[in-house]
Amino acid sequence: MSRASRAHRIALAAAYGGGGLGLLGAAATGLLFGEAQLAKWTIKVPDGPVPNCDGDYGTQFAADGVEPLTVAVLGDSTAAGMGAELPRQTPGALLANGLADILRRPVRLHCFAVVGALTADLYPQLNQALELQPDVAVVLVGANDVTHVVRPPVSVRHLSRVVGQLAAAGSRVVVGTCPDLGTIRPIRQPLRWVCRRWSRELAAAQTIATVEAGGRTVSLGDLLGPEFLAAPEELFSADHFHPSPAGYAKATAALLPTVASVLGGLGEPAEEKLTAAMLRSLPHAAAAAADRAGTEVSAAGPTLAGGRWAQLRRRVRLLAARPTDPHPPGTMVTEPATEG
Repeated sequence: MSRASRAHRIALAAAYGGGGLGLLGAAATGLLFGEAQLAKWTIKVPDGPVPNCDGDYGTQFAADGVEPLTVAVLGDSTAAGMGAELPRQTPGALLANGLADILRRPVRLHCFAVVGALTADLYPQLNQALELQPDVAVVLVGANDVTHVVRPPVSVRHLSRVVGQLAAAGSRVVVGTCPDLGTIRPIRQPLRWVCRRWSRELAAAQTIATVEAGGRTVSLGDLLGPEFLAAPEELFSADHFHPSPAGYAKATAALLPTVASVLGGLGEPAEEKLTAAMLRSLPHAAAAAADRAGTEVSAAGPTLAGGRWAQLRRRVRLLAARPTDPHPPGTMVTEPATEG
């Protein structure tokens, strides 16, 4: 069975309330639990709190009558910025600063993420976010569901509800899908292999559920895979589990163009047309995105009813222009997303 088919099955099980068979039998699941406990003992998670990144960003762009954009960040320790040393190094602060720079508007950031949160734990964060009615909500979650052996349909069902409620309240929603956990050094084989497979299939199922609920996704798995494996001392923090500031910068660079786009900055080029290279059935789009970092998946539009078709993009934001660059600072190039 292909990854697209498995992701589709997980999403269907989530939608219709099935527990799903998951990836493993009972014996293998028991082994996974044992290895997960060993990994937890090995990983030395810092005792101190994560930096508090809440606040106003881009205040230099404030002007009379200009209200700041409200950004809410929900999720787990990665969303909170565990492993960062300073508030400005957290994903929330990096996104807020980037959005202010792109949109030339002040941004008010509220990070509700909780260290150790599972997808099922998002509801208190959701309630806090709904009180604010944020312009955009960014959700980073899923890694703890894998390490705690939460069945994928259960995890995806909770994510779908959260995204759906945020979208129904008028917020744009961007989900950074589950990263590839096969690069975490404290996780030993065979757990590492299982985590890699499980996290990528969860990421694909998260994409299906998110797009159907009215959001967009950006894949992080491949980004946090080979590059992190090749440079663990640079991209992982001291616990060898959470990203370092450099790692968060890479992840945020993948998310930022999509978050800016849903807010109307660096919007879709007027001349951009849907092409065959950019369109997939939603399950196949989800599977393709899980294999390539920075791939955005969104509904293909009202002309393809039901949300069962999706558009893939790889957005490249140019942080600074050099004399030979064909694009000015802050512009974005959209590429058709190809598989492989």
